[in-house]
Amino acid sequence: MGEKSRFSPFVKQCYVTGAVCCNTIGHGCMLGFPGVLLPQLVQPDSPIILNKDMESWIASVLAISMFFGNFMTPPIMGRLGRKAAHYAVTLPVMVGWIVMILATSPEALLIGRILHGISMGMMLPLRSVLIGEYTSPHNRGGFLTTIALAQCFGILFVHLVGSILSFQLTALISLFFSFISILMTIYSPESPSWLATEGHYDKCRKVFIWLRGEEEIPELDKMIEASKLLEQQQAKQGLKEIVSIAKKKEFFKPVLLMFALNITVNFAGGTIFAAYSTRILHLLMGPDINAHFWMVALDTQRLLFNIGAVYVINKTSRRTMLFATGALCAGSHLAQAAYVFAQTNDLLPCDSIWIPGILVNLQIISVAVGLVPLQGVIAGEVFPLQYRSLAGSASLISISISTFLALKTFPGLTSSVGLHGTYVLYVGIITAGLVVAWFLLPETRGRTLQQIEEHFRGERCEPEHDKELEILNRSERKKMFP
Repeated sequence: MGEKSRFSPFVKQCYVTGAVCCNTIGHGCMLGFPGVLLPQLVQPDSPIILNKDMESWIASVLAISMFFGNFMTPPIMGRLGRKAAHYAVTLPVMVGWIVMILATSPEALLIGRILHGISMGMMLPLRSVLIGEYTSPHNRGGFLTTIALAQCFGILFVHLVGSILSFQLTALISLFFSFISILMTIYSPESPSWLATEGHYDKCRKVFIWLRGEEEIPELDKMIEASKLLEQQQAKQGLKEIVSIAKKKEFFKPVLLMFALNITVNFAGGTIFAAYSTRILHLLMGPDINAHFWMVALDTQRLLFNIGAVYVINKTSRRTMLFATGALCAGSHLAQAAYVFAQTNDLLPCDSIWIPGILVNLQIISVAVGLVPLQGVIAGEVFPLQYRSLAGSASLISISISTFLALKTFPGLTSSVGLHGTYVLYVGIITAGLVVAWFLLPETRGRTLQQIEEHFRGERCEPEHDKELEILNRSERKKMFP
């Protein structure tokens, strides 16, 4: 990491983001894997026999182990650094794929999924923090959106490959994404924010300038100043200290906000569709459709709209995007519920496969353009530097619980109240989450992490700061696009 470099700060930020996204592609493969694994295991010639209960456990057990994985990363991230935590994330996912490749029983598949869940739980508090700390404020939204893009690509990739090859070969190919991520991480720098909190100010300054350039030094100075104040106040976090922290506005408001957003996203359809796509399509569009074709087509559409979201989210306010796509998601769920109810009760004056096809496309658009990418973007922006590890883990409890509930209960709900009843319940959950976000989410686009933290603390950002940031944004855009 010399003084001079032929690569611009933007290219360097792309590289370090790429290392994170490569691992996230592998996690997308994990999420989508049940969508190809379970249909293969119910075939008459399957070497592994599953019952209905075991099917739902294979799909959902990942969320239970994810809960425990959430708490493994923060100590590593806080004491050994972000790079060490990134290395640690890859071990269980690679071992999990190997176990599933060699599996000859449902129990072995379950062990592989448990290891996958541990890795995903470890990655969730890390990925948004890494990209949020590595990237410039005016590009941060776009870079954070690539988390959802990478995850979406992983789901599409595993569904496409798994529709052609056996689940063992699909698992083997999926394993290589984590291996590539390790290689890229080796050549990535440590997070400047972590270096600042550890008191390595000279190294922090060197890495920050290498990543961001000299134009953003005012943010660096403010970050180092804040870290020095924290160092003077820092003490070991016992129970009393944790209770005291939990009462601070800059801690509990972002955590409550992310609780609401995480639950909303998991019931918006992306997680459930990744695992039960063929079942949902049969319930919605009829038993005679080519479910694998529709699954891959919808995954491709989701990927394309995720790519568009990288640009749109960088140009649009977070609140506008969240509530517009959230309303579209709730409306499409309600319309699908009404369609299925009318169809099962012979209330439709006319019918066509394109009616549910359009409705499910609207749902996928809302998830791909807004809800899923915004979840990662906002998570990378709202947590305060001092409590980022603790706040991230606390909020991610909601991801584990809601992922497990969504995946474990979906088969039972559709059997008891039908797809229409299940989707009406989901509309209520999505609406409640959006109401909470309406009151807690500030506009974060274009603001530094320090300014966002000050907002949650109740301090007003000085207008001069916003003007300086806008001048900085214009200067950087001219460098990127002369």
